[in-house]
Amino acid sequence: MTTPIPASSVTATMPASRDWRAIAAACTSVVLWASAFVSIRSAGDAYSPGALALGRLLAGSLTLGTILLVRREGLPSRGAWPGILASGLLWFGLYMVVLNWGEQQVDAGTAAMVVNIGPILIALLGARLLGEGLPRMLVTGMSVSFAGAVVVGLSMSGHGGSSVLGVALCLLAAVAYAAGVVTQKPALRHGSALQITTYSCLIGTVACLPFSGVLISEAADAPLSATLNMVYLGIFPTALAFTTWAYALARTTAGRMGATTYAVPALVVLMSWLLLDEVPALLAVGGGLLCLAGVAVSRMRPQTGRTRNSPAQPVEGRRDDAERQETDRPREEAEDAVGRG
Repeated sequence: MTTPIPASSVTATMPASRDWRAIAAACTSVVLWASAFVSIRSAGDAYSPGALALGRLLAGSLTLGTILLVRREGLPSRGAWPGILASGLLWFGLYMVVLNWGEQQVDAGTAAMVVNIGPILIALLGARLLGEGLPRMLVTGMSVSFAGAVVVGLSMSGHGGSSVLGVALCLLAAVAYAAGVVTQKPALRHGSALQITTYSCLIGTVACLPFSGVLISEAADAPLSATLNMVYLGIFPTALAFTTWAYALARTTAGRMGATTYAVPALVVLMSWLLLDEVPALLAVGGGLLCLAGVAVSRMRPQTGRTRNSPAQPVEGRRDDAERQETDRPREEAEDAVGRG
C-alpha cells in the first residue's frame, strides 16, 4: 500500500520554490517608493498636489496600457472590478492627492509619522475583513518598525510648521492607502497583477481629471527637471512598483506586505544622503535600523520544532484523528468481547 503524501508538505514546498520572486517583487516596490520621496521633493516645487498626482497617473497609465496591449491580457473577470474601482479611487486617486497636499502643510517628520499608521491599519483591516489573523511575529515586527518610523520622524522634525489640516490630510492618506490595499487583495484572485494595476491606475487617472487645467498651465512654466521627475514618478514608482506590489500581494497576506513598507523610511534616509547630499542625523540612522529590524521580524515564521523532512500535521488533522480514535475504541472493545464469547 502506498503512503499518501501529506497535503501540508505539498503546500509547504510549492510556495517555497516561488517565494524568492514575491520577495524580489516586494523589494522592488519598496525601493522605488522610497525613491519617489526624493523625486516628489523636486517636482512638488513646480506642481500643485492635484496636478502632480494627475501627471504621475497619466504617465503610469500610458506605460501600463502599452504593456497590457503588448501582452494582450485584455480585461479581468467581473469579480475583480469592485476591488479595482475601490483601490483606484482610494489608493491611486485620493491617496496621491491628499498626501501631496498634506506634505505641503506639515514638516517631513510629522508626515512620515502619521502616514506610517497605514501598515498598522492594513494589518487590522486584513484581520477583520480578510480573515488573515494577527500573528505574533507580525505584530512584534510592526511595533518595532513603527517605533523606528517615529524616531526617523522626530529626527526630521523642526524644519517647518505643522497644521491641523496637514495632520488630518496625512491621516486621510494613511486610511486611503490601507483601504486601497485591503480592497485590492480580493481582486487579485480574478485577474493578473498587471491587469489589476493597469485598470486601477486608469480609475485613479479619471478621478483626477478635474486637475487637467491646472496641470496644463503649470507644465508650461515648470522647469524640465520637475517635469522629468513627474514622468519618472509615473513610470517607475507608479507603473512598475504598483505592479510588483500586486504580484507580491497576491502571494502573501496584506498585513505582511504592509509591514514590508516600513523599510521605506530607512531607504529614504539613505537615498537622501547619496543623491541629495543630506547627511542623516544619528537619530535618523538609528530609526532606520529599527525599521529594517522590524521588517525582518515581521517576515519571520514561528519555529514549530519539526524538521524539514517531517512537516507538522495541521492542527485540525490531529484533532480529528484523536476524536476518531475515541469513537473507534468502544467499538473495537465490543468486537473483542464478542470474539472471546
